[in-house]
Amino acid sequence: MPSTGMEAILINSDPSAYLPHRAPFLFIDRIIVREPGVCAIGEFAVPTRSSCFPPLLLLECMAQLGGIAAGQQQGEGGVLAAIRGAQLPAAVQPGAKYTVQARVVKAFGRLVQVEAEVLDADTVIAHATLTLAIGVQ
Repeated sequence: MPSTGMEAILINSDPSAYLPHRAPFLFIDRIIVREPGVCAIGEFAVPTRSSCFPPLLLLECMAQLGGIAAGQQQGEGGVLAAIRGAQLPAAVQPGAKYTVQARVVKAFGRLVQVEAEVLDADTVIAHATLTLAIGVQ
């Protein structure tokens, strides 16, 4: 089949292909968009059986997606090194579904700075600037 010049970018929508996390510590449910070293968009649903889901765990959602965005290959892994300017909601409702977005701002060696946010429909409910150490486990 001849090339049309518009090649589709294939991604694995399973976040466990990119992260060492597994249930119940894997919070990103599905990857929608991934451009390695640039950005990623994913989905997260608060467990319906959870009577209490601490909003602080939204930082972990953003860090996980940030690692997926910053990594160049599947399984590269990383560690959350710093959090700056985080704002979180007072509460998170069981069963709520959110979109998580992460964008790589700059990289210096194995350290990557990521701006991330969690959206409920089109409203930003949480955001933070994160520093990740990629390729470190």
